[in-house]
Amino acid sequence: MNTVKVSPKYQVVIPSEIRDHMHIEAGEKVMVMEKDGIIQIIPIDNIRNMRGRYPDLTQEGLRDERDRS
Repeated sequence: MNTVKVSPKYQVVIPSEIRDHMHIEAGEKVMVMEKDGIIQIIPIDNIRNMRGRYPDLTQEGLRDERDRS
């Protein structure tokens, strides 16, 4: 588990271990959202460029019954 500190400008640094694993590059756009009290950072990319980017990613747990209504 990594711990980051929020700067006075409300910025955080994504740890290098996570950046490397997720192939996040400097200047890349990400989406930040909150769900059930958890902040999620999601890389945004052209859907064609994302093919094969996360080979071990599954759909399990991405949606629950509350998301469907």
